[in-house]
Parts: sequence; structure tokens; C-alpha cells
Amino acid sequence: MMTTDSEKPVPTRRPIVLTGVSSRAWEHPADRGALTALRELRGFDEVLKVLNGLWNERAWRLEFLGGAIKVSDRQYPKVYQAFASAAATLDIKELPELYVAPDRRLNGMCIGMAKPFIVINHGAVELLDDEELKALLGHELGHLMSGHAVYRTMLTILTGWVISLSWLPMGSFALMAVVAALREWWRKAELSADRAGLLASQDPGASTRLLMKLAGGGDLSQIDTTAFLEQAAEYERSGDLRDSLIKLRMVMGRSHPLPVARAAELRKWIDSGQYGAILGGDYPRREGDRDAKWGDDVKAAAASYRETFANSQDPLINMVRRVGDGAGGVGEWVGAGASRVRDWAKGGPRRDTPPPPGDTPPPSNN
Repeated sequence: MMTTDSEKPVPTRRPIVLTGVSSRAWEHPADRGALTALRELRGFDEVLKVLNGLWNERAWRLEFLGGAIKVSDRQYPKVYQAFASAAATLDIKELPELYVAPDRRLNGMCIGMAKPFIVINHGAVELLDDEELKALLGHELGHLMSGHAVYRTMLTILTGWVISLSWLPMGSFALMAVVAALREWWRKAELSADRAGLLASQDPGASTRLLMKLAGGGDLSQIDTTAFLEQAAEYERSGDLRDSLIKLRMVMGRSHPLPVARAAELRKWIDSGQYGAILGGDYPRREGDRDAKWGDDVKAAAASYRETFANSQDPLINMVRRVGDGAGGVGEWVGAGASRVRDWAKGGPRRDTPPPPGDTPPPSNN
């Protein structure tokens, strides 16, 4: 396998246990902002309970219990060892149920509302080495700790509704809009889970190889890591406005970012110093989750979008920067929009929330 020195497999070593680590340590700012907004919505928990009843989570769990292999120290013991190791590194005391499904594709998922569980395909067991498997399992455990499984399950339900209501264009339009918004959030949630997988394995090379195998199958003997990462830059900057629109349409229909883009985002996170800081003990603890402020999450999400717009080489975004008021205006609009969601959730607008660029403030009743 052609790899750079930094991506070569490292000798087995004892990972650093991230005692009491909060999922906020690895959550992408846009993911964390969306999660906070969803949790703030009035009556959202009740809606989820209704959806849970319609979906019948028990039936799906029984399907895997009857048609897949439940992992334990007696069944797929090497998978169980990797699973336990990833969970211990992320300081997860109680292991969720883990199943290996009879599917040769390289994939995994964390699903369920009341009691989420994890499923990986047999293809992952066949194609991944121990450290890559640990990164995959850490990825799914990251979803679990962030609470993504609840909203991922809702996305699955709503997507099924859209398909079943496709014969009623107007009746499914609102659901299609909700699904599109949830897919955009889920793409950011996948970036968060990639970081959790890296923290669980603490092997950047293994996390990169996992994404390379997602892109090109299991054989990396003729794949070069540096060239693979260069694909992401070429994908973003190449072409003209027509290519940008094609990529936009292509990505909007996906629940996951493309593998080369995920690898580039993970590399950016490592290079930012955040990964090293967490391994050094500088990370938020779960005990402080209750003190986290919603406004801080909104500001971080807006800053993330500003940075993305400012640094993007995509032709369409370059045009938007030239025609509009720049990345700062776009980022402020995102932040103001998130604030309006919060105001609705709490029952009324805040007077200290500025309108986004181009919006006219509502007249005062006083």
C-alpha cells in the first residue's frame, strides 16, 4: 500500500482514555448548533415519541436479533474486543448492543430512540484491519453519545413518508423540505462522528484508510494517501458554475458527505490542533454539558459557515462572495436564522436579536 509516513500503520499501543469526555469535544459546530436547536423546539420530544410508536423500534431490533449476529466475547470476539476498546477510550461504561448484518458492503449505523444499538455489515469485518474497525466502531459510538441516533431514526421515518406520499406533490412538499434540512445536518453529524472515530482509535492513518476503503473498496495496495487527499481539493476547486450546480444537486440528495471530502475535513481538524489538544486533556467534560449555552453554539455554527465560505474554492461560492456582501454577511444571516428558531422555540422573539441582512425589523407594538 502506498502511503505517506504519517499514514503508515502504527504499532499497537495503549490509547489515552478520555475520562468524562463530552461529545461536544468532537461535534462539528454546525452539528452542535442544529442539535441544540432541535432539543429546544417546543413539543419535539412528544413528536419523537409519536414517531417512535409508528415506527416500532422493537420490530427493527427483533429483525437484527433474528437475522444478524449479536456480537459478544463468544461471537466475533475480535470485533467485540475492538468495540470494547473504542468504548473504553471514549469512557463509555455500558456497551450498547452490536450486531453484524449479512451484507458485504462496507457500512455501519447507530439506530433507535429509546435504546439505540449499533449495526455493522459483514463487509466491514472482512475489509478492515483492527485499527480501522476500531475507528468505524468509534464513529458509531460518537453518533450514540451525541444523540444522533434519535434524529437519524426520525430522518429514516420522514424519508419513508416522503416516498409513500410521492403521489401527492403538495402533501409531501413540506416533508421533503424537512428531509432536505435534516440531510444537511446529518452530513455535518457524519463529520462529527469521523472525529469520534479518530479519538477512539487515536490512529490518523487508520481513520484515513477507512475513508479510502469507503471510496475504493478494500484493496489499498495501489492507492496513495497523499493523492487521495489531493482529490478533495481537486473536487472542490475544479470546473465552472455548471459543475458547482451539479455537485450541489448531487450532495443535496445524500445523507453522507463524499469520502474524499470527509478525509479532507478530518485532516483539517487534525491540523487545527484540536485533536492534539484533546489527547492532551484539554476537552469539555460531560459534567459541564448542562452549563453549555445555546447562544455559544449558534455563534460557533455561524463562525463555521463564515469560515467555510471564506476558504471555499468552489466556483459558485466564489461568485456569491463577489456578488454579495461576502462570507461575513452569509455567516451572520445563518446565525440570525438560528436565533429566530430559538425564539420560536421559547415562545417569542428576543428584542436583542438583530435582523439578517436585507430583512426589515417588525414594527413595535409599544
